[in-house]
Amino acid sequence: MCGIVAYTGHREAFPIILKGLKRLEYRGYDSAGVALLNGDLSVYKKQGKVADLEKSVEGKNLNGNIGIGHTRWATHGEPNDLNAHPHYSQSGDLAIIHNGIIENYDSIRQELLNRGHQFTSETDTEVLIHFIENIQERSNTSLEEAVRLALQKVVGAYAIVVISRQNPKQLIAARKGSPLVIGIGKEEYFIASDATPIVEYTNEVVYLDDREIAVINNDGLSIKNIDSVPKTPYVQTIDMELEAIEKGGYEHFMLKEIFEQPKSIMASMLGRVVADKHRLHLGGLIEYFNRLMSADRIMIVACGTSWHAGLVAEYLFEELARVPVEVEYASEFRYRNPIIRENDVVIAISQSGETADTLAAIELAKSKGAIIFGVCNVVGASIPRATHAGAYIHAGPEIGVASTKAFTGQITVLTMMALMLAHRKGTISESKFREFLIELENIPAKVEKALKLNDQIKYISDIFKDARNFLYLGRGYNFPVALEGALKLKEISYIHAEGYPAAEMKHGPIALIDEEMPVVFIATADSSYEKVVSNIQEVKARRGQVIAIVTEGDEQIKNIADYVIEIPETIEALTPLISVIPLQLLSYHVAVMRGANVDQPRNLAKSVTVE
Repeated sequence: MCGIVAYTGHREAFPIILKGLKRLEYRGYDSAGVALLNGDLSVYKKQGKVADLEKSVEGKNLNGNIGIGHTRWATHGEPNDLNAHPHYSQSGDLAIIHNGIIENYDSIRQELLNRGHQFTSETDTEVLIHFIENIQERSNTSLEEAVRLALQKVVGAYAIVVISRQNPKQLIAARKGSPLVIGIGKEEYFIASDATPIVEYTNEVVYLDDREIAVINNDGLSIKNIDSVPKTPYVQTIDMELEAIEKGGYEHFMLKEIFEQPKSIMASMLGRVVADKHRLHLGGLIEYFNRLMSADRIMIVACGTSWHAGLVAEYLFEELARVPVEVEYASEFRYRNPIIRENDVVIAISQSGETADTLAAIELAKSKGAIIFGVCNVVGASIPRATHAGAYIHAGPEIGVASTKAFTGQITVLTMMALMLAHRKGTISESKFREFLIELENIPAKVEKALKLNDQIKYISDIFKDARNFLYLGRGYNFPVALEGALKLKEISYIHAEGYPAAEMKHGPIALIDEEMPVVFIATADSSYEKVVSNIQEVKARRGQVIAIVTEGDEQIKNIADYVIEIPETIEALTPLISVIPLQLLSYHVAVMRGANVDQPRNLAKSVTVE
């Protein structure tokens, strides 16, 4: 959700923090603020974008070698200057930035009000920093100990950084359920929600684990858990290039990431698929692969776009490996009492690896003895650390809030998992296995070809940019693609859109169809083709406007549909990797033409780290 940046070292802190906030603005954008130690503890914050904060601090004293910064996605309290972070303590000696939700903040707030505290905001975060200071004063203890004692008593999720006027060389950070990474430079340290603000300065990082507290001061970095047990920092080297988090000449990150998909899909397969040697190997699965082999059922838990990737995986695992699959919204899975048997396997899918509901679903499944496989993009994130085994998609940083290359990366990895399982189980023939490997290696070039349809899709987007509703229809492997296309359109253009299995149209949605209803069909040449043609004719009979995604060379639908977008032919099971491309471009261009903020759509954040 919110973005956190902090710095201490020999450089001026403000320029580093400001640049970091700009890189993290996709995580939170309702307001932004900084706190700097420069003889005094100065807090500057502003509703709106980071650029609004930057303008508001012109002429202020921004000196100092230590500071904290924040971009907010509002939970408690509406977006305004007062609710923006950082927040002062009662005395003004402490300041805090916070990502997460303190669930019992109201009872703590009431207790502090009874002790004479006064609050200037509606946030749970201000309550937390007052609580920390109150403990410090009443217990006559160190700030580090006060933070530890406070965090033992709060309920909820948090990633925090605390700064103190009385300790001008110290930063204290802690996490539970929200990510924090510490970058280690030469006599300097960086703290952030993810590695994007850090990569410019260092590639050595420490990922804090849940219930850990880090203290950075003149003695360096020390870490303890919330029970005060010392932990040895595990320093990792991150492999991220600076250009990967820049727009690279594209107008938006989303467009850049759409066009990166030939490269990102190839990266997902690199070293894993070697078609000419008939080899497929996912090393991260090996230790627990026998459990996958013996699974009576696979349960997939995910949210949003990752859930759609899981639906594609359901078709893949059932068709290729002949194992039953259930796909669950992680947010629902965690709040019921699911039946998990001894030979069930759970696959958790998340781009960020920090999705709160998916993490909670993992913990629930583990408590029932399940083996958990993870499919994630961000190396070192919480989900890969919480699962028994898994595979990274290696799509590279995805900055745009609307996920694109992560979706195709997830499907690529899930396809490889299903193929590897099917091959080991003998549920597909050797010739079929080789055919899949060869075609997987061809997919990046076919995606590249689909991207050349950009101008045509831009033309179609201009025609429908003022539509109030869209309907997306597909069958089989393309039903999840219909759901994903509808999600992309509504989340960035704010047009109401729904995805359905094409056959379900007659069970309700057909009542909506008239001459003002654009209907997008994913109608590629597959086993359901004739059925989809019939569905298109039913829409046309009711004067609906049809946009059809078809296989190159299709003549039948071309004579029926209003607009036809031809994509390269592939194996039916791999079609989603190509058929989703025009839908991503359609949503992008419609949103741009409507003047929407494509990379930071309203009310959304890149990773949902709170409920």
